Amino acid sequence: MRASLIQITVDEGESVESRRVRAASLVRQQAGADLVVLPELWTTGAFAYEEFGTEAEPLEGPTYEAMAKAASDAGVWLHAGSIPERDPDGPLYNTSLIFSPSGELVAAYRKIHRFGFDKGEAVLMGAGRDLVTVRLPGTTLGVATCYDLRFPELFRGLVDAGAETLVIPAGWPERRRAHWTLLAQARAVENQAFVLACGTAGTHAGVPQAGHSIVVDPWGEVLAEAGADEEILTVEFDPGKVATTREQFPALKDRVL
Repeated sequence: MRASLIQITVDEGESVESRRVRAASLVRQQAGADLVVLPELWTTGAFAYEEFGTEAEPLEGPTYEAMAKAASDAGVWLHAGSIPERDPDGPLYNTSLIFSPSGELVAAYRKIHRFGFDKGEAVLMGAGRDLVTVRLPGTTLGVATCYDLRFPELFRGLVDAGAETLVIPAGWPERRRAHWTLLAQARAVENQAFVLACGTAGTHAGVPQAGHSIVVDPWGEVLAEAGADEEILTVEFDPGKVATTREQFPALKDRVL
């Protein structure tokens, strides 16, 4: 399986619409990949709290339309990162969109763990409730977003639901980059799964981003890692390694809780 993680730059000097057009073009350039991943809140920036309300859109809004067309044009499975979703009957949500190669929206995940410690995202957005998995040819994706990475019980739930490849878009700050790498490897090792963690480059509302998107195999080996700037990280991996790893070292069978 070939996966391409688009570590796009999010800076204030580029309009949301311009970045949306550019992201769609970058997705189209990944024709030939099996799976393409964009980061969290790449339309606004994960720390641009004042933009959440003004740039929020319905689930089937302009980003949905652009990404559905891009996925179809490229013929790829697309995790289109997340958007600030405006629910007409509720609060804003940090919502990820996943498209099939035909451009069909096959899943949406509302981020469960909101970052901010009683400010920012934690008060501006509602919390999702549902775990989301998506079956692809050859593997099942388990979907999480950024701050979710710090909560291992969520990933246990995804594994129990059949996840073999954990996809984590993020807007992770540079000052905690060491945690990003450590936690991505930990989630891979403890769940004996691949981890595809896609971050952003640039600066969100004065907060420098970590970049360093990373792909980790079920043994915790880093297969590929990006730098700090905008980059497309492409890696080929064998999804069958999950079953082999779980057979060779059946730690998950020894779970008590």
